[in-house]
Amino acid sequence: MHIGLDNNYNSIHPHMRCTIDNNISGIYYNSENNISFYIGKSVDIKLLKLEYGIVSGYSENNILPMIRFKKDTFFIAPAYERTGNVGVVLGWEYKL
Repeated sequence: MHIGLDNNYNSIHPHMRCTIDNNISGIYYNSENNISFYIGKSVDIKLLKLEYGIVSGYSENNILPMIRFKKDTFFIAPAYERTGNVGVVLGWEYKL
């Protein structure tokens, strides 16, 4: 779910990830119906997992920062639009 944003975004994001130690990289179908690549780190903070790094594939810039907090299979991430709107993305991951 995209909350607080004007546009109607894609809410299904098929995703493949490689994790080595706390390094993460992957590819996914993003909110703007484009392919995104990312690299970053995953860090445990008490009961949460923090993921941060850089991502490509969004219309606003070539490379953007990314950050999200996870608790089990649920996550929350900040989101923003070129218009200045700030919101959040709430999601649930289903792993195959």
